Amino acid sequence: MNWLRKLPGFQRSPPGLEWKLWRKLPAILAAGTALPLLGMLAVRLWATEPMTAATERLITLADFFAIALIVLHWTLVLTVAIGCVIVMLMKGPAYVADGYEVSHSDRPRPSDPAP
Repeated sequence: MNWLRKLPGFQRSPPGLEWKLWRKLPAILAAGTALPLLGMLAVRLWATEPMTAATERLITLADFFAIALIVLHWTLVLTVAIGCVIVMLMKGPAYVADGYEVSHSDRPRPSDPAP
């Protein structure tokens, strides 16, 4: 039994924006993760030396904000990656699935008379 037979005469669509995005996703992921981490580091470096309650609150707030930005960014990158994969699959070769002969495909059956 021949599974996944390619549809004869099908022409693949040319690659487009999905491949450009797919190749840039690792760099986008790294940059989007590094920038909030650098922000966290900057807040810790610029904090005043005698740690007050307000300074500790600012550092904690910056940490939460950076973590939220990183999680949001990862989610967006994952969503774009899923979209790229879907478009790549849709542009790929067409396959014949469950092809079978229909007895009346060349001559449709006459419609049933109305009661």
